[in-house]
Amino acid sequence: MSLGFLRFVLSQALSPSPLRPVSLVASRLARNPSTLRPACSCHFSTDTEGGSTSVSDFQKETKKSDPRARVTFASVGRKIGQRHIQLLGEDGEELGTMHRADVIRLMDETGLRLVAINDDCDPPLYRLMKGKQIHEEQMKLRDTQKAKKGLVQSKELIFSSDISLRDLDTKLRQVVSWLEKNNHVRLTIRAGTDGGTPLDKVLTQMVERISVPVGFVSKPSVVRGGRAAMCVLRLASAKELQKKGAETSNKNLKHDSETPASLHNSNDFKQQ
Repeated sequence: MSLGFLRFVLSQALSPSPLRPVSLVASRLARNPSTLRPACSCHFSTDTEGGSTSVSDFQKETKKSDPRARVTFASVGRKIGQRHIQLLGEDGEELGTMHRADVIRLMDETGLRLVAINDDCDPPLYRLMKGKQIHEEQMKLRDTQKAKKGLVQSKELIFSSDISLRDLDTKLRQVVSWLEKNNHVRLTIRAGTDGGTPLDKVLTQMVERISVPVGFVSKPSVVRGGRAAMCVLRLASAKELQKKGAETSNKNLKHDSETPASLHNSNDFKQQ
């Protein structure tokens, strides 16, 4: 803004006619729009009962409560980021497109909770649900996520059938560490100098020395034309552990029932 223009404005402001400076100033500004300069950046705010909320703070709050940022299936509460939404009822019936204020009023009347179903459509799709329904959907989602986990890693050990017990125990401790991380372990033994015992039986005996309960992805079998044996191990499942515990209990009961008869026979033999 030039110094001459400032003098002109001041002189007109001190003149007795109140209407003249307004028209002159307006015409001058219209002819020279480049003289307009913002004194500062505008910052809008809204006053509420709890204080003022700026536009930037509202944007942050909207972004934070955006249902698309959710990781799990849950209620969005009363913070609906969109003005209009498509709404489904408790049983999945279509209630049409509704304003968020009407949705909140309906939530208060029915006692239901609002859950985002599809945020990609326009307007986004929401559904009113009970707390029990939300819990059931959360359990389904958790099971689905478990099923979609990454592939199980597979580890492998190869050694000779005439390995020493000390070295064998060292390798089996490594197998245990892999199994405890939910990995599958492939064990392969090669035929050694002592070829009297079948390799699949030798491998079975080695597996029995493992200190944790194991199950088989593939049981010990002879491969490579009888020159090796192979099996794939995993941690025993809960069902396998239960079955093994029942078998152990049955063996103990059978042993206890047979023990008195054997002792009786031995006593009779001593008396003769």
